[in-house]
Amino acid sequence: MTRIDWRLEVEKRKDVLLAETQEFLKINSVFDEATITKERPFGNGIDQALSYLLNKAESYDFTVKNLDGYAGKIELGTGEESVGILCHIDVVPAGEGWTSPPFSADIRNGRIYARGAIDNKGPTMAAFFALCLVKELKLPLTKRVQLILGTDEERGWRCVDHYFKHEEMPTVGFAPDADFPIIHAEKGIADVLFEWTVEQGAAAALTLRKFSAGERLNMVPDRAIAELEGERAELDQLERRFRKHLLEQQHNGEAIFTGDEQLTLMYEGVAAHGSTPEAGINAGVELAAFLTPFSFQEQAVSYLRMITALLKNGTRGEALGIAQEDQVSGRLTVNGSLFSWDEKEAGFGLNIRYPVTADGQTCLQRLEQKMSEFGAKMMVKDHMTPSYVDAKHPLVRTLQAVYQRQTGEEPSLLSTGGGTYARTLATGVAFGPLFPGRKDVAHQKDEYIEIEDLLKAAALYAEAIYELAGGQ
Repeated sequence: MTRIDWRLEVEKRKDVLLAETQEFLKINSVFDEATITKERPFGNGIDQALSYLLNKAESYDFTVKNLDGYAGKIELGTGEESVGILCHIDVVPAGEGWTSPPFSADIRNGRIYARGAIDNKGPTMAAFFALCLVKELKLPLTKRVQLILGTDEERGWRCVDHYFKHEEMPTVGFAPDADFPIIHAEKGIADVLFEWTVEQGAAAALTLRKFSAGERLNMVPDRAIAELEGERAELDQLERRFRKHLLEQQHNGEAIFTGDEQLTLMYEGVAAHGSTPEAGINAGVELAAFLTPFSFQEQAVSYLRMITALLKNGTRGEALGIAQEDQVSGRLTVNGSLFSWDEKEAGFGLNIRYPVTADGQTCLQRLEQKMSEFGAKMMVKDHMTPSYVDAKHPLVRTLQAVYQRQTGEEPSLLSTGGGTYARTLATGVAFGPLFPGRKDVAHQKDEYIEIEDLLKAAALYAEAIYELAGGQ
């Protein structure tokens, strides 16, 4: 049998791949509560993205299915067993500070810039075109291949919950939503919220009216705001110290008087994925730490001091009493977000990623005990247990062989604190799209995918589909 030059086959289709990837990225597929309907459970934008790809697949003569707007399936082939490729088409909010509009899919310097370019709409198109390539080459398959499209990965994974209530579990599969070569271990993930009722206390020199930071638990907050009131002399002093602090820390921010006795502080951090909080600068934590020494009302001071004590000096959970690690997946990480304070209630949330050998329930029990010292009411919003596939499994070995053949590089096995749809499979791993040495820009402003990497990923996915689905 003639060996297929997968990269050459992808290159032949480069123009179409780029054009349709741009079209797909131009769709604003952020969750939109204002436009939710029964048929559009996550809003108009996500529904538009799902419809776009299902209609595209139908035009290419694939078998397609829309599962009530929660998910989609694009299927090729026949057979008792199946190979699943699990992608997601929803994206996190764009945020501010982009060089070009976040849904313009602008091409410059060999990259496509857009929210979702690397996480996960660009890789979704690479996987879709890989499936198209296998179909166009009329390669023999003994298993069905199912490209599964999720729509709620960045929030609550309601899409895959709905999908697997109505559809079969693929025999094996992969998610193109992490790093190459292969991630065979994913940490457990817990989203936890804490709440307090704020009681009126004695008057202080300064009053904290509002404090807020963060949009999602799985994002490092890149912007925090504090609204303050007090005598002008006190606010003038605080403003001067704030500007000096920004210069010393080489951070950005603003101090704006909105009235003679009203001052708003805005602190700019650096966004990062919740699985790698050490890669960002948490604006909420930084602003809380700055404000801690000042004389606010008693409960406001307690709130600010608590955030600073628990989160300022590390992202490993030491101060929370939950730090741990293992050889397979490394250290536990903690990201603080959804900070909120007003004169009636206060709260914040934690996104915790714990090692694959750790007991998640024990971790949460320790956390609840620790936070009870601060009078916090704890609620577990979501908890996903770890995922692990043995290095000797045929799925892992097949993907290793494909990666080594196409790249000539060592197909080492990795672990991640990220959560991909691979963990929803009985046997699943993450396979790309981020190549070794590339910067991870998921969830950041000016998110992009290298065009070269998009093409390389499509070629890898095409061969992986062929090998896993039984082509010999």
